[in-house]
Amino acid sequence: MIRLAIVATALSVAVMIVAIAVVTGFRHAVTEKLFSFMGHVHVVRFDETKSSALNYSEPVYYSHGLADSIRKILHVTDVYPFVEKPVLVQANGNMEVLGLKGVNRDYHFMKGITTTGKWIDYSDTAYSRQIMLSKTTANLLNINAGDSVLLDFYENSELRIRKVRVCGIYHSGMEEVDKNFGVCDIRLLQRINNWPADSINGYQVDLSDNQYADTVDAYIHYNLIYAPLEAYTTVENYSSIFDWLQLISLDGVILLVIMAVVSIINMGAVLLILMVDRANMIGLLKALGMPFSQTRNIFLGIAALIGLAGILLGNAFALGLCWLQVHYGIIQLPEDVYYMHYAPIRIVWWQVGLIDAVTLVLCVFCMWLPTLYIRRIQPARVLQFK
Repeated sequence: MIRLAIVATALSVAVMIVAIAVVTGFRHAVTEKLFSFMGHVHVVRFDETKSSALNYSEPVYYSHGLADSIRKILHVTDVYPFVEKPVLVQANGNMEVLGLKGVNRDYHFMKGITTTGKWIDYSDTAYSRQIMLSKTTANLLNINAGDSVLLDFYENSELRIRKVRVCGIYHSGMEEVDKNFGVCDIRLLQRINNWPADSINGYQVDLSDNQYADTVDAYIHYNLIYAPLEAYTTVENYSSIFDWLQLISLDGVILLVIMAVVSIINMGAVLLILMVDRANMIGLLKALGMPFSQTRNIFLGIAALIGLAGILLGNAFALGLCWLQVHYGIIQLPEDVYYMHYAPIRIVWWQVGLIDAVTLVLCVFCMWLPTLYIRRIQPARVLQFK
């Protein structure tokens, strides 16, 4: 029974650790992909829908002073001006509608997005005739890096066509990005819009950590910008994705509670069986004058040892599984649904420590009820069968 209790506790702990590692890893992987392309905060012209700069027909004027002031904010890593515009991309008889994101030579993807080929060459004094498309779009158009495509822009009911070369292909795994965006030289879109060099759609602000996004957003809003500019976080612009992640986190919490309850029930049942099996010993200790509290502490100590052994075994098993998943990607996922090829793992050590500590405390604390059985054992009845 003790061995079964250790194994049951180990399995419960292992499931809890793996579950929280997967949920944390999934949240981190999805948000990292989105922030790598979109940044954390956007400063753009006010829009009630907070949907996309593609809806902005009027430019805002780039201010070096504003960009420098934003860069000085704590946790801000960089600020990029950008222009976005819808375009029809044609190649090999195929067509796709995208939003082209025009950026300058300082722009770069953060971690979470993979690329093949080369980055855009900005050496042309007019504008670069190179773009980057997603792997999803490239597959739909049946093209590779180095191929040429036609860009059809509709401006004031007039069709304007540009032939460009696909210099590289990026892949984020997120449908909201891969199916909807391409990257080009910001000067190309300014030329198509007939805008001067200081006209943009807005500023993309990258942070060292998303937890500071709301603080930076509020600081920019109240201290640095005036109407018609407004600051929005990426979480606000893509609230549906983050609501979905919140539901996944809730599922993880529910699983943790269920496994904790299962572990407690297992421990309680084992301890009760153990006390019934040791009824003669308890009766003898009572007959010798041992008080109830000391007898109870013996079994609580056994419960603590069982819980500790189960926790250590569960940690070893769970961390071993996590290591295998990180290095070999054993559990595969459909990327079109989950935004990644395999189940992501992210070990946060304080979460592991908290699971271990709470499990041990709950196991010992919830053993008090089974130990009340000790009071019902009468030495005269149990010792007569010795």
